Amino acid sequence: MSWPLPVTLTGSHATLCPLAHTHAAELAEAAAEGDLWKAWYTSIPEPGKVDDEITRRLALQEAGSMLPFAVLTPDGTAVGMTTYMNIDAVHKRVEIGSTWYRKSVQRTGLNSDCKRMLLAHAFEDLDCIAVEFRTHFMNRQSRAAIERLGAKLDGVLRSHQRASDGSLRDTAVYSILAHEWPAVRTGLDYKLSQQP
Repeated sequence: MSWPLPVTLTGSHATLCPLAHTHAAELAEAAAEGDLWKAWYTSIPEPGKVDDEITRRLALQEAGSMLPFAVLTPDGTAVGMTTYMNIDAVHKRVEIGSTWYRKSVQRTGLNSDCKRMLLAHAFEDLDCIAVEFRTHFMNRQSRAAIERLGAKLDGVLRSHQRASDGSLRDTAVYSILAHEWPAVRTGLDYKLSQQP
């Protein structure tokens, strides 16, 4: 049996449901808003390639290395994607990553809510020992968001990957450990209580 199994998680600002091709049209519209896919320091699919990205993520799910979610607003509109990835079922570790949201929902309570749900599921239901976050060293917005969650910088993997343009990416690696989760949860709950 694969681990973790697909699940739907519902919070106060969003619902995370198993990613499917039925989300493609709304996700293409989301990627087009603000030309998100043009950012050089991240990997967001071009609007016309969203269906291919869904296929890629579902293939990784089939291989046991990813569990992809569509991010839905309370009205059920798909506004982004997120995943558990680099899944280590033996040691019960996951990375939360390959996350992006349409521009109009960025800097709202949606991201905190999604991270709250994913972290709670990882630590409270899946009994993970650690949850990682990785991002391009130059992606200051993403690094600041990860640090606001309460994750700690483990280090920087220099020349870690090649980007689609051939440039080398330095990857900042962060983590939250199981014993840190209660304090992180309290911080996220407070932050969400302040969101409209």
